[in-house]
Amino acid sequence: MSKKKILGLDLGTNSIGWALIENDFAARQGAILGMGSRIIPMSQDQLSDFEKGNTVSQTAERTRLRSVRRLRERFLLRRERLHRVLNIIGFLPLHYASKIDFENRTGKFKDQSEPKIAYDKDGFLFKNSFVEMLADFKKHRPELLTNSKGEATSIPYDWTIYFLRKKALTQRIEKEELAWILLNFNQKRGYYQLRGEEEEGTPNKLIEYHSLKVTDVSADDPVPGKTERWYSVTLENGWVYRRSSRQPLNDWIGKTKDFIVSTDLNEDGTPKTDKEGNVKRSFRAPADTDWTLMKKRTEKDISSSGKTVGAYIYDALLNEPQQKIRGRLVRTIERVFYKDELQRILAIQQQFHPELNDSALLAAAAQELYRQNEAHQQQLARKSFAHLFIDDIIFYQRPLKSKKDTIARCPLEARRVRTPLGEIETIGINVIHKSHPLFQEFRLWQWLQNLSIYLAEDDSNVTPLFLADQTDIEAT
Repeated sequence: MSKKKILGLDLGTNSIGWALIENDFAARQGAILGMGSRIIPMSQDQLSDFEKGNTVSQTAERTRLRSVRRLRERFLLRRERLHRVLNIIGFLPLHYASKIDFENRTGKFKDQSEPKIAYDKDGFLFKNSFVEMLADFKKHRPELLTNSKGEATSIPYDWTIYFLRKKALTQRIEKEELAWILLNFNQKRGYYQLRGEEEEGTPNKLIEYHSLKVTDVSADDPVPGKTERWYSVTLENGWVYRRSSRQPLNDWIGKTKDFIVSTDLNEDGTPKTDKEGNVKRSFRAPADTDWTLMKKRTEKDISSSGKTVGAYIYDALLNEPQQKIRGRLVRTIERVFYKDELQRILAIQQQFHPELNDSALLAAAAQELYRQNEAHQQQLARKSFAHLFIDDIIFYQRPLKSKKDTIARCPLEARRVRTPLGEIETIGINVIHKSHPLFQEFRLWQWLQNLSIYLAEDDSNVTPLFLADQTDIEAT
């Protein structure tokens, strides 16, 4: 054939150009049958990463943004539900409630409006509590109210929320102030990943933060195949931390290091031990910027202080008002710290506000939230406002979705069952899950049964010489 069709591709960093031509070599003629280009939309930073060879999945970025949207939507839904309940019991400030739609878009802010609960047109709303906070600063740390030149320093109005969270643990606060606290907890709820982590039961691993002084460092054997050496680091409490390093660790002696210590536990909660009676414990010495280290360190500081999160922050500001709170003083911590604080606040405030003990208002709030679910209305009406705020709104965690419908049916074994209509059907039984121990054992036996051994010289099968029968397989 004298004619040929040729496809030409021009591959760029974020584009592909193409052209399909037909060439008649005998007649020395040709024609372009089609041409075009496909541009891959990429931002400059993505293009730069692509040119460097750093592969970044666009799907991963979309997943991240979708997660952000979901978190925001769930936060707004909780806020709307709080608005509806707080409006029923009359805890919302007038300027704030007037900007919320309680008829058509229940709980949502009206169009073109999103007021702050602590500020109205005249300024900060809770000035009496702010004056109390200034008096507390003046009593305990009067020097903090003036700088080195004797000039008065300003204390932000927003710090009042931490003063109120501490005050609410022992004294009465105003209804509007309690509403501010509830909405504040809706914003900052703590970290929660594992479903059911607050249920009763002992975990099989205890993860703790320890700050320990290094008393001795001894060099051990080198790491095979690497330019590193094992070191045994003895800590002040007698623990020995082993790690490999290219550089000698003798300069660690006398220094205090932060560790994340994981201890294996038995079912009764006691530490597991090896054959020599030593506790099975693993160490990790992360950098100061490690997220887990910062989280565990903050949790230990709060637990050691014996204070709630709000009281801990306020007392820290009382001592050092120039420090940053979020991201510096308090890192992300477990949700149980916030939940415990709110439970204690509501338990005290129920003694001062009769609305929080009114069963009629509780029933009205349950009816407002669950207009089509009478069973849940009755269930909530038997509880308390503390349960409604904590477990049903702010810290509500939806149950996991059932995945029973995704389990496949066995094509080899079936059962005859009678349907609700009285008909007889043959339905395959559910197969076992891949992660089930019995299935994992089956896979091991299957692998051994399918195992074949060949000689490298002539590819002859010599499996019967090594695995003659079932006894040989079991011994393997």
